[in-house]
Amino acid sequence: MTATTLGIGISVLVSIRPGDAADTKIIDATSFRCVTSMTPVRQFYVDNLRGDLAATVAAANSPTGAVYPPGSVIQLIPGEAMVKRDKGFNAVTHDWEFFELDVSKTGTQIRKRGFADVVNRFGGNGFACHIAARPEWDLVCENDHGCAPIPVTRVMIRALQRTDPRCNNPPPSREDAEALRQLQELLKPRE
Repeated sequence: MTATTLGIGISVLVSIRPGDAADTKIIDATSFRCVTSMTPVRQFYVDNLRGDLAATVAAANSPTGAVYPPGSVIQLIPGEAMVKRDKGFNAVTHDWEFFELDVSKTGTQIRKRGFADVVNRFGGNGFACHIAARPEWDLVCENDHGCAPIPVTRVMIRALQRTDPRCNNPPPSREDAEALRQLQELLKPRE
């Protein structure tokens, strides 16, 4: 009986591959926090869930591109994120997993996670956008990385970042309130 149990245990351990359910439990809603408490890099924020923030910041700041270390988190706006997983997790996405998040004063909820099926509130597919990044940028989009421009202005992005409800923010400035109003107009369904 003990040999059978041990054999089953070894079989289960050997069958778990990156991307399996046991691997995805490592990242949950508590993995995501106030976006502006992360480390700013140009217009986005980074973190590292494994404590290797220095390597994540170095990759983000590389002028020639770099492969981000596992555990890297990149967020442009509070409602979406991408997380670098272990090598072999998903070769097509360069081991990135995409997240759509609901954020509130009480914390974060993961609405959707995955690869090609994660669509943000702007109707954009994270993977479809990021796959256009030139290889040296490890699927990370910025203005000169090969990705298509997004329909959201930098002013709107900064307003979203500064009004992340998980943060201890002052009331929105007039400029942020106007940018958020314009963003709401942009998100309205077209007739």
